[in-house]
Amino acid sequence: MMENSPDPAASVPSAAALAARIAQCTLCQGRFALTATAHHPRPVPWFSARARILIAGQAPGARVQAHASGRPFVDASGDRLRQWLGLEEAVFYDQSRIAIVPMAFCFPGYDAKGSDLPPPPLCAATWHDEVMAALSQVRLVIPVGLYAARYHLRRLGAKSAPLAQVVRQGAGSAARHFGPQTRCYPLPHPSWRNTGWLKKNPWFEAEILPALRQQVTDVL
Repeated sequence: MMENSPDPAASVPSAAALAARIAQCTLCQGRFALTATAHHPRPVPWFSARARILIAGQAPGARVQAHASGRPFVDASGDRLRQWLGLEEAVFYDQSRIAIVPMAFCFPGYDAKGSDLPPPPLCAATWHDEVMAALSQVRLVIPVGLYAARYHLRRLGAKSAPLAQVVRQGAGSAARHFGPQTRCYPLPHPSWRNTGWLKKNPWFEAEILPALRQQVTDVL
């Protein structure tokens, strides 16, 4: 008698339990208390085991953004990212299709000058191995920003490189590190702060985005 094939949906409860554990995490309470914002942890896990696409961001934003709403990319950066991917908002937020896993699940705070602090490495060190194991159905990885690109390429054995080089290689050598079934397209962060970078690198919209949109369509 042949054994039944594993059902990907069978792992959904474990992924849901993992997301619930992350949502209760307070490891960075002391760290956040020392920032200019002096805020409390508010992890924003957004994934399910059925997801086919992984968007790996930097960290949730603040105010009326992800930290306050419990929903990632609810700002102008999210609008630009959805335009890059060619996705309607309903599809973008469908956790059965797309997982959004930043390098830190909480807003890291601002420094004394009002600039975003980097994502605390403790978050990825604590949670990301479990999350990546739970996302076994992912076929397209989209690191957003240099922190995410460095992490995901490093865990797959790729060498570090400047952002422009990493992004331009997204459809080439970097993709092969994920094996034959999964591709990787690193992106610059869609923040308005990168508008100048986008203007200086017109190849991004001309070459990378059309190929990426096609990959998103194919995977979904």
